[in-house]
Amino acid sequence: MSDTENSSAGVPLLQELPSSRSPSPTRSNKRKRDAASELAVDKTIKRKKKRKTRAIEDDDLDVQLGLNNAIGRMDGQLLADYVAQRTKRFGGDLSLVELEDRHIPEKAFIDTSSWAKPRKLSSLAEFLEHYSTISGQAKNLSSSSKLKGAPHTIVVTGAGLRAADLTRALRTFQTKDATVAKLFAKHIKLKDALQFVKSTRIGIAVGTPTRLTDLLDNGALSLEKLERIVVDGSHIDQKKRGILDMKETQIPLMQFLNRKGLKDRYGITLHGVNLLFY
Repeated sequence: MSDTENSSAGVPLLQELPSSRSPSPTRSNKRKRDAASELAVDKTIKRKKKRKTRAIEDDDLDVQLGLNNAIGRMDGQLLADYVAQRTKRFGGDLSLVELEDRHIPEKAFIDTSSWAKPRKLSSLAEFLEHYSTISGQAKNLSSSSKLKGAPHTIVVTGAGLRAADLTRALRTFQTKDATVAKLFAKHIKLKDALQFVKSTRIGIAVGTPTRLTDLLDNGALSLEKLERIVVDGSHIDQKKRGILDMKETQIPLMQFLNRKGLKDRYGITLHGVNLLFY
């Protein structure tokens, strides 16, 4: 084969190589435009979802009644997720391990989403009667242990005035041998509260998480006979804030609910503790 033939045979190969390896500028630019368009659409959808979520939440907040109606519609899984979200929101400096330690499992929550009535003060006593069952047998909420300072029910709320209101709503369960006790800082000094709890048979204790924790730390309040904790979760103030919406109440609440000797009793049958959100 001549040199001329070798030269003409090699030309097509040299011309094809660049075109097979390098995409045309037009096609590359089109892909970039398509990717940018998809990203913009995705961001728009996310913004719409956020606006929709906020609108639903706002519709659930009844300032006149002081209620967050969304809480009442949550089953155990939704409550567990909601509480975990709030813990993460106010625990920005916590590690993943610490957040996991503060997680309340789904099995702890009693599903009260079937309760159809508004979660007002006037319905609290009926709510408790409805959900206070042990092996299918109705529990006498007017009873108390002979052990002083050992309630069967603890109601946790975010403020002292609210605790006083809740206590009055539950007075129907008070007897001479079973006190419905209000336990919060503005009502009574800690040393006086310690003496009162240590000397009183308590059926239902109503208080703020900080005061309840202080009474436990000082050995006055006992969890030995505890069967249920009721969190005043639906109540909101004039600023539409509930006990889980403020750092000064959410963190003490989670410290109380995660207390050693309490958390490991959630959801078990023998000597277990049920967690209800009202």
